[in-house]
Amino acid sequence: QVQLVESGGGLVQAGGSLRLSCAASGIIFSTYTMGWYRQAPGKQRALVAIITSVGSTYYTPSVKGRFTVSRDNAKTTVYLQMNSLKPEDTAVYYCTASSRGDENPRWDSWGQGTQVTVSS
Repeated sequence: QVQLVESGGGLVQAGGSLRLSCAASGIIFSTYTMGWYRQAPGKQRALVAIITSVGSTYYTPSVKGRFTVSRDNAKTTVYLQMNSLKPEDTAVYYCTASSRGDENPRWDSWGQGTQVTVSS
């Protein structure tokens, strides 16, 4: 059974930083592409960043240069380091996993989400 458990969300002032973690179990983590999505109130869930099985990364333009996605295969955990946070980054952040380990993921599983709130 696949489980993705996010942590690290919270309330932070604009300009601050947070690091989200997503601990995965029930998958061969090192072979999976992992992703982070977010959903702001009244908006659709949107892709934030992905990291493939070989460590290639992609970021949505609005977070490029501020956010960094990384993975620790030994800990079966993916991270999202978020710096220079803005109020518009406020959302529920979700971790997701694709058994296709490449840059064309098909998301198989989702975490429960963690709230990030950035105050102005």
